[in-house]
Amino acid sequence: MRYCLALDLVDDPTLIAEYERYHQKIWPEIEASIRDSGITDMQIYRVSNRLFMIMETNETFSFAAKAEADAQNPKVQEWERLMWQYQQALPAAKPGEKWMLMERIFAL
Repeated sequence: MRYCLALDLVDDPTLIAEYERYHQKIWPEIEASIRDSGITDMQIYRVSNRLFMIMETNETFSFAAKAEADAQNPKVQEWERLMWQYQQALPAAKPGEKWMLMERIFAL
């Protein structure tokens, strides 16, 4: 399955540069948690302060299972707290919601 998600960054060039540096080499525990959840490929793109994530997953992946595993993983929680310093919710996000699942509206 392929999922596309969006999120904004705080619109500050210094913070955006720091965020990108963290993503040049993510922590090994974070990569492991991503792969262990059934995500086989992940890419993040940026335009201005808007992020777009593409996730390819295998049949074992579920958002609920990933959220549950992340909640139990102290290193993932540490990473998420750190990243939230750079991120901001999209205008349509519910309280506490970060990455928002996008709806595909066209395919060729």
